[in-house]
Amino acid sequence: MISMNTSESNSFDMIILGAGPAGLSAAQYGARAALKVLVIENGESSQAFNINKLENYPGVFPAVSGADFLDAMKEQAVSFGATFRMASINSIDKIGDIFTLKSDSETFKSKTVLIATGAEPRKLGIPGEEELAGRGVSYCATCDGPFFRKKRIIVIGGGDAACDEAMYLSTLSSDVTIIHRKASFRAQKAVAERILANEGVKKVFNTVVKEIKGSAKVEAVVVENTQTGEISEIGADGVFIFVGMVPRSDLVEMLPKDAGGYIVTNEKMETPIKGLYCAGDIRSKSFRQVVTATADGAIAADSAGQYIRAMNGEVYK
Repeated sequence: MISMNTSESNSFDMIILGAGPAGLSAAQYGARAALKVLVIENGESSQAFNINKLENYPGVFPAVSGADFLDAMKEQAVSFGATFRMASINSIDKIGDIFTLKSDSETFKSKTVLIATGAEPRKLGIPGEEELAGRGVSYCATCDGPFFRKKRIIVIGGGDAACDEAMYLSTLSSDVTIIHRKASFRAQKAVAERILANEGVKKVFNTVVKEIKGSAKVEAVVVENTQTGEISEIGADGVFIFVGMVPRSDLVEMLPKDAGGYIVTNEKMETPIKGLYCAGDIRSKSFRQVVTATADGAIAADSAGQYIRAMNGEVYK
């Protein structure tokens, strides 16, 4: 039997799961409001970490990398008193007014919990994708792009991430092709216009990838033209897939979700369980950006603070 370590040092006002923009914003606002805040990281990186140039966050100019942006946010949260821990939480329970979170070796208790675990890349689910993952198939251009310098690169997708990553990859190779199943990109106008103007990236529309071929590594992709039904192959050394995200909601499957599996909250980031909040890309909303994630986190921390004050019988006069 595993002996759980529970002590006063493991009791908090607010525990935040996830250290992306939403979680770090909440940590800063919560700690600054004199809450005892713990951020639990489990090693899964935020989408923001993979941003090559964060150019549309208000006030951050010139652009910085997503990694640098997150580092600064964490340093800022720590300066206000937030603490950080690496752990993989297996369960969240609530007895009375207190939440209990358990990992394999520790138990944490908190008056409030914020789920800010974000989302992870959606898989295509085609032959060769899983078999060649890490051997030419990637979901992160800034992580793996340098391995394909001057090689044949395929980017799959038509949203902001696909277009941004194709732009970055075009700085590493002159042989970059972006494949999208629709007739036009669905990225924001400024992002789409930038990739359309980039003559170093070949654009292939109305096309789906049916298979990724290769033995020890990626060698080619099999594609189908959605208008003509024509099947063909395109040689490739690297395949970068950006076809959407899947919310990381395993710990809170009991909460209501929208059709895409994202957690439904109100404008205060509250879920139907009092004291339990969701913020950032895991939350159901119409627009997912770093700036909306940070706003979610700030609102969640403020809501948690109000909830704790009410729990303690504190009122403003």
